[in-house]
Amino acid sequence: MVGYVLQKLGYALLTLFGVVTVIFLLFTILPGDPARMMLGQNETEEQVAIVKQKYGFDKPLGTQYLYYLNDLSPLSFHSDNERDYTFLSEGKYEALRLFQTGDIITVVKLPYLRESFQKNGKEVSAVIAETLPNTAILAVSAIIIAMFIGILLGIVSVLFKDGWIDKTIQFVSTLGMSVPSFFSAIVFAWIFGYLLHEYTGLNMTGSLYEVDDFGEGKYIQWKNLILPAIVLGIRPLAVVSQLMRNSLLEVLSQDYIRTARAKGLSFFAIIKRHALKNSLNPVVTAISGWFASMLAGAVFVEYIFGWNGLGKEIVDALNTLDLPVIMGAVIVIATLFILINILVDVIYGWLDPKIRT
Repeated sequence: MVGYVLQKLGYALLTLFGVVTVIFLLFTILPGDPARMMLGQNETEEQVAIVKQKYGFDKPLGTQYLYYLNDLSPLSFHSDNERDYTFLSEGKYEALRLFQTGDIITVVKLPYLRESFQKNGKEVSAVIAETLPNTAILAVSAIIIAMFIGILLGIVSVLFKDGWIDKTIQFVSTLGMSVPSFFSAIVFAWIFGYLLHEYTGLNMTGSLYEVDDFGEGKYIQWKNLILPAIVLGIRPLAVVSQLMRNSLLEVLSQDYIRTARAKGLSFFAIIKRHALKNSLNPVVTAISGWFASMLAGAVFVEYIFGWNGLGKEIVDALNTLDLPVIMGAVIVIATLFILINILVDVIYGWLDPKIRT
């Protein structure tokens, strides 16, 4: 089992290395001078030169890439030379010094995602720390909605198999899987946040935290979570509904179910005591995969509803060409996606030893 986990971690590191490489090359070759992006419109050539030297933008592409990997790596190497980008200046990040060889200092630290171009030098990790919890709350809420409603609709479809209720649920599920999230978000915001606002009390836009009328502090506005959570949960809900129906029908065709029927158990009792639990395996698989995808898929939903999460932060950063925020956010999402998939693989490997082989 230990070897299986180490193998998965090895694959994860290679995948993450590939993601970091692609992201760095993609945003480095974009037109535009990052030093001028940081300084704004009133920069001088002397200021541009100072910023380029400070952040290593004056170095060749290969050297900049190594600098970026050094910033991201928990084990990194730094110079004693104050003019070098890798100089371990006070306040850049907290690090534990291990040893020094000549002018090179080896340290252990948290990954450094650099500083935002547009937020007065605010660290990207701080920007992500402020917005990622909101995205996580939205994703968890959407998964809960998808899981409970999807399982319920799947059971109802089986109870009324081939009837008009079953066909209606199948049609709605297919529609839910086909419609893009951004379109659903616009429709739901317009209908429930604008046309029916008087009855629903819901707003077209709004985040988890709002400032009170006197500007004295923030308070949680849970109703702003309803529409984006429903919209984000529509596609996984449709998938869960279909999976639950198909899995339940397959389980109901097994021999032990026929035996239960022969004993005189009612259809509802058979589903409750025997079939439901054994039908949940594919549903759990789908839910685990969808949760990781939602962290990335929430981008358009958050932006349309004005939900201050990591997805909206990415769109804002794209509009202002805040490259460090974009790169850092994508790397964090990719890392979470990889970790969640590793956790699911390890759990499956523990439950079914045949998977490990």
